[in-house]
Amino acid sequence: MRHPHTRTTHTTGTTHTTGITRRRVAGALTAGLLCAAGLAAPALAAPGLAAPARTPAAPAAPALADGLALTPPMGFNNWNSTHCRAEFDESMVKGVADLFVQKGLKDAGYQYVNLDDCWALPDRDANGKLVPDPARFPHGIKAVADYVHAKGLKLGIYTSAGTKTCNSAGFPGALGHEYSDARQFADWGVDYLKYDNCNNQGVDARQRYRTMRDALKATGRPIVYSICEWGENKPWQWASDVGHLWRTTGDISDSWSSMLSILKQNLPLAPYAGPGHWNDPDMLEVGNGGMTDTEYRSHFSLWSVMAAPLLIGTDLRKASQATYDILGDKEVIAVDQDPLGRQGVVVSSAGGRWVVAKEMKDGSRAVALFNESGTAQRIATTASAVGLPGADGYTLRDLWQHRSYNTAGTIAATVPAHGTVLLRVSADPRWAAHPPAVELGVDGSPLLEAATPAALTSTVTDLGRTAARQVSVALTGPAGWTVRATSATSAPALATGATLRTGWQVTAPAGTPAGSYALTLRTRYRSPSGTAVTGSVPLTASVVMAPPAGTSYLGDLPWLSASNGWGPVERDTSNGESAAGDGAPLTIGGTVYAKGLGVHALSDLSFYTGKACEKVTADVGVDDEKGTKGTVAFEIWADGTKAAATGVLTNALSAQPLSADISGAQVVRLVVTDGGDGIDSDHADWANARLVC
Repeated sequence: MRHPHTRTTHTTGTTHTTGITRRRVAGALTAGLLCAAGLAAPALAAPGLAAPARTPAAPAAPALADGLALTPPMGFNNWNSTHCRAEFDESMVKGVADLFVQKGLKDAGYQYVNLDDCWALPDRDANGKLVPDPARFPHGIKAVADYVHAKGLKLGIYTSAGTKTCNSAGFPGALGHEYSDARQFADWGVDYLKYDNCNNQGVDARQRYRTMRDALKATGRPIVYSICEWGENKPWQWASDVGHLWRTTGDISDSWSSMLSILKQNLPLAPYAGPGHWNDPDMLEVGNGGMTDTEYRSHFSLWSVMAAPLLIGTDLRKASQATYDILGDKEVIAVDQDPLGRQGVVVSSAGGRWVVAKEMKDGSRAVALFNESGTAQRIATTASAVGLPGADGYTLRDLWQHRSYNTAGTIAATVPAHGTVLLRVSADPRWAAHPPAVELGVDGSPLLEAATPAALTSTVTDLGRTAARQVSVALTGPAGWTVRATSATSAPALATGATLRTGWQVTAPAGTPAGSYALTLRTRYRSPSGTAVTGSVPLTASVVMAPPAGTSYLGDLPWLSASNGWGPVERDTSNGESAAGDGAPLTIGGTVYAKGLGVHALSDLSFYTGKACEKVTADVGVDDEKGTKGTVAFEIWADGTKAAATGVLTNALSAQPLSADISGAQVVRLVVTDGGDGIDSDHADWANARLVC
């Protein structure tokens, strides 16, 4: 909370998929044993993030050396789940505090139970004091703070560095009242202040935020100070002696594209983070329902490797066990809370295959292998590339699977679509106590037509310093499918670097509807000591239909997958940001188009072309419905090659023609990026988008 655009006009963000559903694909995929596959598809590019292998030097220690927030703050904030609805009240806050204790979140490190906007009445009292809303907080804020403190937890509160907060009801902000408001907060027992940026009257940001810093200090109470000015004035460059954390971006929403956009904006800021001064890419959306559990694990993994504050944004009274399992994973949390306080840096990011490495105090590295794309991909790096010293062998710990292996130095896995494998790797003299890491994957296209056999090749590769023995592999598919091995499925042993390759013929029955179907690749082997090890990787086969001959509007064809920044992709209308069908006529530069696709960056649509099509054409631009707002760039991908692209387009430009030769491509992707400035108001139109086959 909160940029005015997202605060007042957006509902909960969604990522929408039809045809072969991306939700079903991602939901079916969970990372298993270390593994590798050749099912790669390019992903949204991240210019300038081919980052160094070593951790950048941290800046000088901040002047705000008060001993607070020496690790990233962990807690809860109600906004993402309740906004200003009536369910945000004293009962909710107390219930969350109870659940912190009952569900083990307090033991896992969560401390702060934070109130967001709408806790106060719209007017101050006759003495200029803030007044808690008696309907929401009938016993006042101090009573709530006392309750939270009695649980061994801490209370946070919210206001804005302006005349009003961000909510349209116009609750009082602290501009001009900093010392009085800070005194009230301290007297109530507040331990954390989130200070927003709305209605700031154009007053210099540094001045506004420093005034509240001084006011908080004058109370004598230790209060963690969260600067929420959305990264507009680059607070990472000036706020290390002002606050303990600062927002680096606009608001997050509960969508894949929003999370991804914020990730890419926050990753390059690693040198500015450290104990007592943290980059804040906004609160967690885990559990709110707009992403799959696979995507939520990625969200949590990436925030942890970025040493981000971990502020739960879901109503824990309604949370599933899967949500608690993600939020409470102590091995993942330990990455975030490592006392060295380094933010992870990008080692590589080609083709949406991200490697992010975080230096840990004990000399190990936390390594996130993150797959941005919509298809399982092999992601690989080495111990040397992530900054580890040379060693005879390394211990590799899978933090989500809670299993340890040894590796000779290669770090690799098949990572599901939108998934993350989070590892902790160390030059450990005890590496031989663990079984060898085995890389499991598949080469070949995951796309097949019903009743037509498709050839796949599975691979089982020993990455360990020790041999894998009695190795076997199996591939299974849905009921009624034929999956037949065409070569050996076992080997007596695999030495370091050796691979068992097995051919498979996979056939979907005639009449199988187009869609996504689960395959599972499994392996069994023994370590030199005889320990039995099993592993698996979920894969997805997509049953597709050949495209029609001639010229077709893409908006009339089924897509393989679609992800979108806000709301669903719309056919023949603009993106309305919320429910399907809420768009307007496609309009670019005053020209209305009857046919096309309306999207919102970050957006990625894929279509099966079956190597039978020649060209994609469209008139592209920013839709008029957001006025002068919005900056986007368009790309057309033919399999793994960018076949055409625009520069950054704004609403001031008329529609631009875009055409790409896609001859020989099996899949075509229409991608819209955010122009490098975040996704706010990025409504984009693929007007008159046509496919020639």
